Amino acid sequence: MEVAKQEARVAPAPPMVAMLPSPGMGHLIPMIEFAKRVVRYHNLAVTFVIPTDGPPSKAQTTVLQALPPSISHTFLPPVTLSDLPQDSKIETLISLTVLRSLPSLRDTFHSLSATHTLAALVVDLFATDAFDVAKEFDASPYVFYPSTATVLSLFLHLGTLDKEIQCEFKDLPEPVNIPGCIPLQGKDLLDPLQDRKNEAYKWVLHHANRYREAEGIIVNSFLQLEPGPIKELESEEPGKPPVYAVGPLVRMESGCSGCDCLAWLDEQPRGSVLFVSFGSGGTLSSAQINELALGLESSGQRFLWVVKSPSEKAANASYFIAESEADPLHLLPEGFAERTKGRGLLVPSWAPQPQVLAHPSTGGFLTHCGWNSILESVVNGVPLLAWPLFAEQKMNAFMLTHDVKVALRPNVSQNGFVDKHEIATVVKCLMEGQDGKKLRYRIKDLKDAAAKALAHDGASTNHISTLALNWTNKPPTLSNLN
Repeated sequence: MEVAKQEARVAPAPPMVAMLPSPGMGHLIPMIEFAKRVVRYHNLAVTFVIPTDGPPSKAQTTVLQALPPSISHTFLPPVTLSDLPQDSKIETLISLTVLRSLPSLRDTFHSLSATHTLAALVVDLFATDAFDVAKEFDASPYVFYPSTATVLSLFLHLGTLDKEIQCEFKDLPEPVNIPGCIPLQGKDLLDPLQDRKNEAYKWVLHHANRYREAEGIIVNSFLQLEPGPIKELESEEPGKPPVYAVGPLVRMESGCSGCDCLAWLDEQPRGSVLFVSFGSGGTLSSAQINELALGLESSGQRFLWVVKSPSEKAANASYFIAESEADPLHLLPEGFAERTKGRGLLVPSWAPQPQVLAHPSTGGFLTHCGWNSILESVVNGVPLLAWPLFAEQKMNAFMLTHDVKVALRPNVSQNGFVDKHEIATVVKCLMEGQDGKKLRYRIKDLKDAAAKALAHDGASTNHISTLALNWTNKPPTLSNLN
């Protein structure tokens, strides 16, 4: 009996996988959903190691504190970015936050390796410099790619494009060919590629080149949604890591069961409501908000609109990153709320998006085309109106409308503005037109395919199991044991 107790005391801890997300909830959430599936069925521990340039947000701490005991987290000490130019782009800020956090990451790994075998380090798309620390501890380097397989294919092809093309991509007269993808115009490539002299472009190219150092790349998509790029990514090629499609990983709970907007949806006919939301980070200019309101009113359709305030310094832009949340409803046309009362509901700043999209009354989604929002729409079978704002969203919108064919897209003027007549037309087309009906059938098929991919023996579940077994069975090394 005493011998058994001693053996129990010295039983080794499960292998540990460290996950390093870039700043931002849009990157953290899908990685968390991946971690949950890894620990649910496999004898692994996961720890999130999070670089920072300031105090963590309430949203971050709330979601991390709610994780199961087998998933821990550490916020690395904040680094300073005060020496950077004021106009530095987000890709530069994220990359330097990670780079300057490497000494703290090394210290954290020293502590973790005292109690666990560090099997792998899974980094987000702009955190590949952490591979240098992973190598010191013999932790297998992996990339978790939270966006589309289409954009991942572009990343892996970017080094070739950079050598072959001398001008700006937006100035190319011919479409850009990306392996496995339908050709698209250079102006629709993701934002940091639009100015090749900017540090952001250099950082994206730097990370894209380092992806080939990974032992595997994990992408939050699934075959039926992006068959062309995923088949191309999964094909064997010298120097290219294996790619594991594990999606669609979305967060279904939002902690809001009694919200007024859900009660309002309960009273609406099935499939009759257009949900309008531009995500947690984006919004429109004052003029565009006004025009969107008039278009929604003119369409005659029911809508639930999350209204966010614009920033004064970007008042003339068609969009920008939201900064102010003070009373956004005052931006709407005079009398708009009264005229649309009953068939429209205005929600300031935030709504429980997963529950809204899962509600049977929701029949369409006007979205900024962030990948998490798209996947939430797919798993609930809700067709889309694509209104991209920044980052890779133009690429996503192009794919949704021309390849996947689950979205309509309003015509945009040269200055990026969408007028009320175009808005009314495209909203009516989605909600009650023949084109909208075709999209509805198509996205219902994708909803079924998504459920199958994540089922017990589905392709995405099997890919997660393969990764977990690789990490579980990785033999300890001298570095891990010391």
